[in-house]
Amino acid sequence: MSLLDRVRALLGDEAVEVAATPDGVPRVAPASPDAVALLLGTAREEGWRVRIEGAGTWLPADAPADLALTTRRLDKIPAIEPQDLSATAEAGIGCDLLRQQLADRGTWLALDPPGLAGRTLGSIIATATAGPLRQGFGPVRDHLLGVTFVTGDGRLVHSGGRVVKNVAGYDLTRLEAGAFGAFGVIVLIHLRLRALPRADQTLALEGSREDLTQVAEDIAAAGIQPAAHELMSPALARRERWLLAVRFAGSAALVAAEEAGLRAATGGRFAPLRADEGHSLWMRAAESFATRPVAFRVGGLPDSSDELLDLLQHQVGDEWISASPAIGAIRWGGEATIDRLKRLRRTLAGLEVPLTLERAPWPVRSAVGHFGAYREGVGPLVAGLRRTFDPGEAFVVAAEGAE
Repeated sequence: MSLLDRVRALLGDEAVEVAATPDGVPRVAPASPDAVALLLGTAREEGWRVRIEGAGTWLPADAPADLALTTRRLDKIPAIEPQDLSATAEAGIGCDLLRQQLADRGTWLALDPPGLAGRTLGSIIATATAGPLRQGFGPVRDHLLGVTFVTGDGRLVHSGGRVVKNVAGYDLTRLEAGAFGAFGVIVLIHLRLRALPRADQTLALEGSREDLTQVAEDIAAAGIQPAAHELMSPALARRERWLLAVRFAGSAALVAAEEAGLRAATGGRFAPLRADEGHSLWMRAAESFATRPVAFRVGGLPDSSDELLDLLQHQVGDEWISASPAIGAIRWGGEATIDRLKRLRRTLAGLEVPLTLERAPWPVRSAVGHFGAYREGVGPLVAGLRRTFDPGEAFVVAAEGAE
């Protein structure tokens, strides 16, 4: 019996997509978490190698495998609880549809990662790709109450809970956020929501990078806490010079007060953008990273942002780059060779700064790894976790990279 015949016998004809992936790998779309567990349990028995896909709009679907497991049919929203500011959604739900469903109930998931428009919720959780809103609302893991995932040998694991007051097992939830599928296929997510902002205002200031870095420091020193506070390169912002964009979101009174505080702290230098202009600015910046062949993120300390920007400019260039100076987060996009990425990671490791490879073709991912060790002992720890959650090595994931 062929692999596809075995899958059809397990899950039914509708689980196998007629058109194979561009590289000829058969694509399987289970319709329930139990079906995912059944498929992966069989993969362990048969020795099948499996790559995990969402909508296929972020990571290239090019990892060598016997079959591609897509979460596209896991697209239901079992619950939205506005009174608890929580929701439960399957991993394959499109983020656009989820955002609309939440907005209709007066709620908001404060995540704005690159490529948001075409991505699934599971993709964002698995890669932990937060955007500028991380400044005000925290990284991806802070938006999670719990996850359900399936291990490489078909075990269904429930971590965390549905509401804020029930978060037992939260460590496994954090483990899955940003694991790139190395420890399991996320199938269900319990989300922490926020009330839909009544007001949303973006203000912008152009200038040299050095001048804007000082302005960013002045804003932080004044105790102003915007929803987003992003320094963008000219190409990314589509401006002549670097751009510092500040976003406030919340009640009308709160946004007005914060905007007044910003003007006082910076001498009124910022210009407010119309709602459509602000929306376009953030969306264009996010989509730009989704079109670059390579994208990575760097996490340093707030007072190291300028130094890290200098380092990136010297080693890989700074045409497509975005930084959150107040929290030390930087995202880079462009073209880079394997040797250059490895050299950059080694340099950053000397500073105890992690580099997470977010997006790249498989030859680059497999050589560099999504999150190579930047501290002694991290490599063995990751290898041990993979043996625990994927003992048969079913998942084709470039977590650590080649030596």
